[in-house]
Amino acid sequence: MTTPTPTPATRTPAPATGPLLEATDVTMRFGGLTAVHRVDLTVRTGEIVGLIGPNGAGKTTFFNCLTGLYTPTQGTVTYRGTRLSPKPHLVTRAGIARTFQNIRLFANMTVLENVLVGRHTRTKEGLWSALLRTPAFTRAERHSTQRATELLDFTGLAAKRDHLARNLPYGEQRKLEIARALASEPGLLLLDEPTAGMNPQETRATQDLVHAIRDHGTAVLVIEHDMRFVFGLCDRVAVLVQGRKLTEGTPHAVQADERVIAAYLGTTDDTAPTPDTTGDPTGDTP
Repeated sequence: MTTPTPTPATRTPAPATGPLLEATDVTMRFGGLTAVHRVDLTVRTGEIVGLIGPNGAGKTTFFNCLTGLYTPTQGTVTYRGTRLSPKPHLVTRAGIARTFQNIRLFANMTVLENVLVGRHTRTKEGLWSALLRTPAFTRAERHSTQRATELLDFTGLAAKRDHLARNLPYGEQRKLEIARALASEPGLLLLDEPTAGMNPQETRATQDLVHAIRDHGTAVLVIEHDMRFVFGLCDRVAVLVQGRKLTEGTPHAVQADERVIAAYLGTTDDTAPTPDTTGDPTGDTP
């Protein structure tokens, strides 16, 4: 795989086909706290979908419901028509990968080793094959290294393959998380705040990278607070407010929606959604 050619920030949305991911009536309660309330969302093959909302809207909690970190109190999540098991390793094996709001790399492992960790769901050789260094294990290891090297080239990190992850600049650590997620060969990639803390140049590079990921066949669902990034990137945008989906549509339609403007700037509008309570006790900002 070669390094992706930068794609323009403004583009015609790729043609989308029938549902890849379907979240239906997803609700997540923590005791008396309702963090996500009856949210429906669909991601189709070939799409980049944005999920936005003010701090505390329930975005990361919703991601955690999709990826098995939480078992929803109510509702279903299906991928390619099959209901997902609420176990992260089975969700990954099914074809969904994610990054996290807070970087979670193996700091004392090399860049290449971090990407190889992401390959474990796609290797079939077991413990005894590894201990005995069987020919099948050697072939699998060689293939994994080749694939990891391709992904480092794709994300622009090939020159850093032998560096320790903790020594990378912040923006490159974010890229490494994406490369590691791609190593599991997902059909759908979930990105949680991929440009947090980045400068404008790094943000533009990330936008180009996400477009290239989609163009290579992986759909993307992204949480992001940078509105310029979201509206220049996504084919569709959904808005969460206080745990509920307020609206969904094209970037242009969402930008023009007065309810969205009010949600970000503050409102006393009685029509704004108001679930019983909200919150996420995990520490990540939902």
